[in-house]
Order: sequence, then structure tokens, then C-alpha cells
Amino acid sequence: MIEEKLKLIPHLPGSYQMLDKDGVIIYVGKAKDLKKRVNSYFNREQSGKTKKMVSEIKDFTYIVTNTENEAFITEINLIKEHNPKYNILLKDDKSYPYIEYISKPYPKVKVSRYLNIRKRDNKVIFGPYPNAYAARRIVNLLNRLYPLKKCSGNPKALCLYYHIGECLGYCVNKVDQDKLNNMEEEILSFLRGNDKILREKILSKINSYSEALNYEMAKELKEELNYIDVIMDKQKVEAHDFVNRDVIGYYIDKGHIGLNILFIRNNKLIGSHNDIITIKIDPEEEINDYILNFYTRHEVPKEILGDKYLKTDILSELLKTNFVIPEKGKKKKLLDMAKLNSSIYLNNEIMAFEKEEKRTISANEELKNILKLNSLKRIDIFDNSNLFGTFAVSGMVVFKEGIPEKKEYRKYKITIDKNDDYNTMKEVIYRRYYRVLLDKLEKPDLIIVDGGINQINACKDVLDNLNLPIKVVGLKKNDKHRTNDLLDGDSYNIIPIDKDSLVFHYLTRMQDEVHRYAISYHRQIRSKGSISSVLDNVDGIGKVRKKALIKEFGNINNIMNAKIEDLEKFIPKEVAINLQKYLINLKKGEK
Repeated sequence: MIEEKLKLIPHLPGSYQMLDKDGVIIYVGKAKDLKKRVNSYFNREQSGKTKKMVSEIKDFTYIVTNTENEAFITEINLIKEHNPKYNILLKDDKSYPYIEYISKPYPKVKVSRYLNIRKRDNKVIFGPYPNAYAARRIVNLLNRLYPLKKCSGNPKALCLYYHIGECLGYCVNKVDQDKLNNMEEEILSFLRGNDKILREKILSKINSYSEALNYEMAKELKEELNYIDVIMDKQKVEAHDFVNRDVIGYYIDKGHIGLNILFIRNNKLIGSHNDIITIKIDPEEEINDYILNFYTRHEVPKEILGDKYLKTDILSELLKTNFVIPEKGKKKKLLDMAKLNSSIYLNNEIMAFEKEEKRTISANEELKNILKLNSLKRIDIFDNSNLFGTFAVSGMVVFKEGIPEKKEYRKYKITIDKNDDYNTMKEVIYRRYYRVLLDKLEKPDLIIVDGGINQINACKDVLDNLNLPIKVVGLKKNDKHRTNDLLDGDSYNIIPIDKDSLVFHYLTRMQDEVHRYAISYHRQIRSKGSISSVLDNVDGIGKVRKKALIKEFGNINNIMNAKIEDLEKFIPKEVAINLQKYLINLKKGEK
């Protein structure tokens, strides 16, 4: 079906939509030539996320437009409407904080994060501030120095802020407009880069506090003054026109684009944004798509500097700003700085990725070879945790291709009420893999149990009964509770592994992860909030007695410290004594 439809696509501009088996749009793109672009997904070898996306495509549709510009707009609207999972999104969907001054109905400053930064009724917006702490601290200082409105809503009575001189009582009093205008002028002047008036105001307050012997308040304001010096003396840039602008630099290598955006406000470099784009089809298209996406979520400055790949005419029209490609002078130096930053960021990320790939994929492949397995895509690792023979739990963590797959982690509260590693392991293995068979879930290529022959045998007994031929190995710890030996589940022989090798560190990481996961669950259910679960582990306490104890004492500490005669009102004396012994041992075990 797709092959026939590909032949019918016209050589015209437009937007195309890729659909999965359920008819859901998973990707929206645009092209100057729809036929060439859509066919390129199917007539060449793909890699990475693009390969995965193409594997899910079961159909496609397209909308022909008159111009490339219209294709751009159509793509934007469709992405907003359908939110396709394979379209470019910021890695952490990050929206930077801004400081906004609100003039009406009452003067106010606050930190905001905008999805549509261009809605500005009665507001003046400053930023972005990549350092959210700096933005909040500036707002707090302005609120402290100026009598702005600080409360929410419209109280009918004067609040505390008025009585301590930090508000003019806007909800009740009629405020002099000239006074408001002067205050607004000073605040806006500071936020635009002029710190002279604010410094004088802080110094005046410091002197007042010092004369009143209020040295603590004077010290606090001195620290604020020092902080103002730091943030106002950030790196200045050589473009003395005080135009708010962003500078976009990028660097292409190994199928990725490193991107750096410098934020320049009031002749100061206030921060930057870095990201990596995976090249799916064409670097030029990827860069322009990213920029358009970025500025639908962030303030559009008066000017944006960029390089040759930017479609300045289309971007200028869509974003309503001025795009410039500098060739010399101070602006070219700013662009070179952004490009240098983008190359450094990309190279560092690639190095980190290659190092992580070696640590995970290579180690996983080495383990596969050591165990003589045909495939090792998934590993299930189990660890049991109990305290004084009761309160047993088990944790399962999953590694896929060397990477923890946290959504596959599982917790198990064991029904056995005694210290029995063999039967604990049997229970958790049966519960897990009976469910795997019942629900036709993914089977592992390898099962690792945290323990020796006893735990291996328990696991294999269950797998044999379920007719599941899965390789099992055990990880034994030494006296210092560190990973020591890998035990083969078939021969029970220790498999020699170099303690400095990648695979040994890989095994240690898996063992530490499952131990951490099981222990955290153990602590969770024996915490204060799990008093009911704790009482379940004491013989002689059923539902009625448990409910009465919880109602009377409220928490574990109260039960543990209660007098036996007080407990006897709800449970027999022998049960009360055993309960307190258990709780004391439980408390010791948490230390």
C-alpha cells in the first residue's frame, strides 16, 4: 500500500504526516518537494530514532501548500494539534524563568515561566534567566525594597505587608500615581541593567539599620548588595547598542548537531541554552525546525544572529523578528563564540556517550560471550530482603542492552513469614514468570539471583516446572558485602572474571541496583506510615486487634514505648511482649 502511494506524491511543497498501525500521527514534517522527502524515508538505510520511527509507519498522509512558507506554518499547527511523539522536542521540555513587572491593576513583580511569552497585557518581561535562583533572588530583593503588592486576591482589610511598610495598601487605599510612576521607573531601569539607584537604596537601608544597631538586617542587605555586584558584572559583550538579541551557533558531526543559543540582554551575556539534535534527513531542516519550536516556547528577542543554514526570510516572517547573518565585526565575533560553544558541547556529549556505550553495550556483549549465550537483550535480576526472619520482600530490576529499564522494575511482598531464602526465591520467581506466561510478557535471556547455589536451585526448580529454559547465574558477595563471584547455574562452578574488567563492573552495578531497590522497598513498608504492614508480621495480631492498636497508639514508636499493661487492653500479654521485642529488633535493624 505504501509503495503505491509513494508513486503518487506530487513534486510540490507541503506537510506530511506519518501514521502508526492505529492511525495515530507519530511524526509531522514539511518539505519543498513532498515526493523526494517522503520517499527518502523508505528508499535508504536509516539509523537511530529515525529507523525506529520508520519501523512503526504503517501509512502516511500529506497536505500540499502553495509555498514553502505555508508548509512551515501547516507543520507547526499540526504538531501543536497532535503532539507527535517523534517530532523534535526539547530534551527536558524546559521553559526558562522570566521576571515580569505587572503594572495593572497593582504594581507587582514575579518569576514566571511562559508557554506563550508574547501575551503581555500590562506586563513588561525580562529574561530568560537560565539561573532560576538568580531570578527568584532578584524578585525577592525588589519586593523587599519597594512597596509592591505581594498578597494574592483583593483583601478587604490591610494586611501585614502594609503594617511593616512593604505595601502601600492598594486594596484599600488610593495611592498617589506619581509615586507609583517613580517606583516603576526605578524598577524597570534596574531590570534593564542600571543598578545605580538600587545600589543607593540598599546602601541607605544598610546605614539606617546600622544606626539602629540592627546589624543582622544590615548584614543581610550587604549580602544582597554583593550578589547584585556579581549578577550585574557578568560577562559583557562587545556590541554596545544594547539591543536584546540571541545568537545561534551550531556544529555538525557524527550524525548530530550541537546547538548553542546565547542570550544577550542589555549588553550582557546572561546565559545560554545547549542541546543536541539527531539528524534524521537534512541538517538544514532540522536546525530551522528546532529554532521555530524553541521560540514558540521562549521570548523572541528584537534580533537573532545566525549562520547560513537559517532560512531568515521564513523565520523572520513567522517569528516577527529580525534575523541577521553577520559576516564581520562584533556580531560575527558573537556568532563565532556561539559556534565554538556548540562544538565543545557536542564533542563532550559524544565522548560521554561513547564512554557510556563502552560501559554498557560492550560490557553486555562481553557477558554474553562469557556465558556463551546466543542473545543477551534482557536481564532480570532478583534480590530478597528480610529482617530477623520476617517481613520479607523481593525486588526485580531489569537491564536491556546494558541499560536499566526502570519501568520494568517490580516489587514483591513475600507471603512466607520466616527466614527461608530458598522458598522466598521460589515464591518470587513463580509469581513473576507465571505472570510472564499468562500475559505473554517479554522473557529474559538471563536471570541473575543475588546469592549462591541455594537461590539458583530455587530459581531453576520453578523455571523447570514452568518449562522455561532460561539461563540462571548467581552473584555472591564477600565478607565486605561486595560483588565477588559469578556462579554458573548449570555447573555450579565459579566463572573467572577479572575484577578490573568492564563486565565485572557491569555485574557489580546490577547487583548494587537490585539491592538498593529491594532495600528501599523494605524500608518503605516498615516506615511510620506502614504501621499496618508491620503489625501483619506479628503472630497473634489479626485485623480486629490491628485496627484497635492503630486507633489507640497511632504509630510504631508509641506501641514500642507503651507499658505492657496498656497493650494488654487490646492483645494478650504474651503477644504484647513478642510485639515489643519485634519492634525493638526492627528499630535496631534500621540503624
